[in-house]
This record gives sequence, C-alpha cells and structure tokens, in this order.
Amino acid sequence: MTASVRQVFRNVLHLGSGEMVGRLCSIVVIILLGHRYGVFVVGVYSLGLTVAYYLQPVIDFGLRHIGARLMAQYPQSAGEIMHRVQRRRLLMAGAVVPVVFIYAWLAKLPMDMKVWLVLFSATGTLYALSLDWAAWGREHLRLVGLSRAMVPFCILVAVVAGHLSGRQVLWWAMAGNAVGFLLQAAVFRAWWNRHRPSDREAIENLKEIGDSLAWRRASIMGVAWISNMAFNSIDLLMLGAMSNAEQVGLYSAAYRLLNQVLVTYYLFTNVLYPRLARQTIEDRVRMLRPRFLLPLFGTGVVLAIGLAMFRRELLMIFFGHQFLAAAGLLFVLSWCLPLDFLTSYLNSAYIAWGMEKALLLCTAVAAGSNVVLNLIWIPAYGAKAAAVNTVISYIIFLASLALVGRSAKELAVQAQPQHRMAV
Repeated sequence: MTASVRQVFRNVLHLGSGEMVGRLCSIVVIILLGHRYGVFVVGVYSLGLTVAYYLQPVIDFGLRHIGARLMAQYPQSAGEIMHRVQRRRLLMAGAVVPVVFIYAWLAKLPMDMKVWLVLFSATGTLYALSLDWAAWGREHLRLVGLSRAMVPFCILVAVVAGHLSGRQVLWWAMAGNAVGFLLQAAVFRAWWNRHRPSDREAIENLKEIGDSLAWRRASIMGVAWISNMAFNSIDLLMLGAMSNAEQVGLYSAAYRLLNQVLVTYYLFTNVLYPRLARQTIEDRVRMLRPRFLLPLFGTGVVLAIGLAMFRRELLMIFFGHQFLAAAGLLFVLSWCLPLDFLTSYLNSAYIAWGMEKALLLCTAVAAGSNVVLNLIWIPAYGAKAAAVNTVISYIIFLASLALVGRSAKELAVQAQPQHRMAV
C-alpha cells in the first residue's frame, strides 16, 4: 500500500464518526421497539428495513462501486461520471417499485402491515438521489460517514415522537425514513455544487469510463453485489415469507448484535476500497498473503468467543427478557465473525481490482446454497435453520473466493511466478 497506516486509521475515524452515530440511533430504535412493543413490532420493522436495504443494490446495480472506482481513477472526469451514473440509478429506482408490491403480498403479515411494508420500502427508493458514492470515490469520508447517520437519526426522532403521541409508531418510522433520505440527498447535492470540476476542465478517458459503465459490465457487478446481499441477509426475507413475524424478530435481534461488530469492521474495508483500486498487481498479491489475512481471522475468532459468552446478557440489555429465546441463534451466528472478516475483505478487494465476474461466481454459489438450504429447513425449524445455514454458506463462500483468486488473471504476476495467492 502506498498510504501510511496512520492515514488509513484517520480515514477510518472520519468514516466511522457518522457511522457510529447512525448505529447508535438504530440500536436505540430497536431497544425502544423491543422493550415497549414486543417481538412482533420488531419483526415487522426489521422486515421493512431489510426490504429497503435490498433496494439499494438494485438501484445501484453495480454503479456504486464502479462509480466510486472511476471517481478515484479519473477525478478530472467527475462531472461526466456523475451524470451517467445518476441517470441509470434513477431509472433503476423506478423499475424496482413493483418488486416491493410482490414481496409485500407474499409476506405473512396482516393487511395493514402489508401496506406499511410497501410504503416504508418505497420511501427507500429516495436513496437514488444520493451522491454518497461520488464522495466515497473522492475520499470525502467524513461526509460519507455523516450521511450514514442521517436516515437512522431521522427514524429515531420520528419513533420517539410517535411513542410520545401514543399513535402507531411504525407509521412515524416511515415518515422518518423519507425525511432522512431527502436530507441526505440535499446535503450531497450541496457538496457536489461546491466540489464538482469546472466545465472548462478537460474530460479525460471517456472510452474507459464508457466501457466500465456499459450495461454488460455493470450488470455483472450488480448481480454480484445483489448475490452478496442475498448471501448476507436473505434469511430475514425468507423467514418473512415462510415463517412469521415473531421468528423474524428473534432472528433479527441476534443478527443485529452480530452486525454491530461487522459494521465497525466494514469501515476498514470501505476506507481501503479507493486505495485498493489504484494498486499494482504486485501490491494486490502482497495484500493476500497469510501475514495479512491470518490476523483478520484471529481477530474475528476472539470477538466471536466474546459474543458467544455474553450473548444472554446482551440480548437482555438491548431487547428485553422476551428476546432471550434468541440466545441459541446468537451463539451459532457469532461464529460467522471470523469467516466474515475474511470474506468481506476479499469481496471488497476483488471489486476494487475489477474482478466482477469472479466475484459473481463466488456470490452466486454461496447465495444459491443459502437459499436452497433455507427452502429445505426453514419450514420445519424456522430461525434455527436460518442461523445454521448462514454459517454453512459462509464456509462455502470463503472456499469459493480462495479458489477463484488462485486462478484470476488480475492476480497473475508473470515476472515473479513465486508470488502465489495465499488464503
């Protein structure tokens, strides 16, 4: 790496400052809903968040990572990149809305909650207005971090207002979600107006930009990223369609505690992404050696042991007594941590190095195995099956990433054949 370790950690702090505020707001919302309204409301709210979360990679369809990579590589052409990327993202936002209606109809919820699920998820399409991907590629990480706190903060304010008013709190959460995304879009638009290149500056590398943003290549990235999300969180959606809101609530409580650790780690991989995109082949091989990967795995093991040991206490503090039934789920899911520390790093690196096809193969295998296992076992065992299937799918995903990386041409060093992929 060309950047110093100090600079990397400084960028982690910049990105993490807002991320931590957003995480804190999200935790407070879940604590309030869990303690005051119970497992059913937490399950419905978590299902809405998950559907809205899935809309984002569909809207981006590979353009978030490709756009950020192009911003890092061709800063003088930022204006052209922005216009091309945003035009496609807005088109995808309109196309995805019917999918929300279909899923809401399939979900095992009362009719009023089906309507809420549609409207809450639809407000998530406002994400298409955001330019956070451009700020990420330009390494304005403090602003990116701040933006991640806006939506959770607005939801928290709305939920508190709904709780104090004594009215249906989930509808207040929907309003907060819409306001948060609109605020985020306004902030990034103001940032862009201040930092966009002058119209007189030359637009460079139009052919490379056009090739990277072509539907064929972007769709590979888009399908790969959606498959990666399906691998990570399809369990909640399948529980919503094949089980009940209570099972979704228990699984969501366990997975949310796991995510608090993972999100902190993702700050590290997000900070590295623009720098990984500028690496030479020799740098790439160096970043895949055991001396770099083994400490990541070891850190994950230590955190998994701590999470498993204190799982009951954490569930009691954050969600209340009725969520202790999720203790077994959290014990199983905690062992995803060391596996995720490796898969998330390799996932981010492969995207930065232009290995979309390889990543698509890996995520398709992992997500496909997760879906098949869930179809077989969720009807009989509910959230327990989803937790065990998640660990199995992580092992399959890591093995796929390692095998594909060994033969990738993007990592082939002809002048120095002794450098090999080591995972």
